[in-house]
Amino acid sequence: MKKTALLFAGLLLAGFVHAGELEDAKALFEQKKYPEAMKLYTKLANAGNVEAQQSLGQMYWYGEAGEVDEAKATMWFTKAAAKGNKVAADSLVIMQQRVARRADIDYWVSKYDGEDLKSGKFHCPAPRVPPISKQSDEIDRVANAINKWQDCYNAFVQNLNAVSPLSNRIPADVAKLMNAAEMEKAKAHLAQVQENVSEEAKVGAKMTLADVAVWRSATEAYIAEHNAIVNKAPKEDSISSKRK
Repeated sequence: MKKTALLFAGLLLAGFVHAGELEDAKALFEQKKYPEAMKLYTKLANAGNVEAQQSLGQMYWYGEAGEVDEAKATMWFTKAAAKGNKVAADSLVIMQQRVARRADIDYWVSKYDGEDLKSGKFHCPAPRVPPISKQSDEIDRVANAINKWQDCYNAFVQNLNAVSPLSNRIPADVAKLMNAAEMEKAKAHLAQVQENVSEEAKVGAKMTLADVAVWRSATEAYIAEHNAIVNKAPKEDSISSKRK
């Protein structure tokens, strides 16, 4: 009986020790001391602590204290789930869904090209601007086309700003399947795509504005010259008639 009681007391003591170490591991994790937390969680997980197994799986899943390791995350989630840990069981379901949705995850992480930001409400074709216009109807037509393009470009800028950051466009059902490393890569990739779209639009706008400046300068010079000739003609006729 004494031996049995002693063994039982030893088990209780071990439980208290593990409980204390588990709290220490949680505290280290909260302090973002991930390597220390992982070391302690690993010790407890190897000793069979279910909560530590689940937490260790999460750390491998999110890549805390190192690279993302889905194989180790799956291993620890499986161990914890086998002992009834619901969080670990739910995590395993998510990991299975990741396999089925891998193409969708990869699309937002590295393959989205922003082509949809160049069509529809984002599409502003440059107006055809001739080097010079000499007829009133053509001047009006070109001026209207320029004004329409300017309005469209201003709307494009507003629309592009409205969808920033592009990471907000990741579907919720895909985002919840992404680990921390994938989400960070997706955010960086999408930010670069948006910057590229914006820069491409700026370059196009500068080229259009340069054409407009040439057209306006040449057309205004022609109008001024034409008006000078027209205004001068009656005076010459008047002088000629007086000489007669």
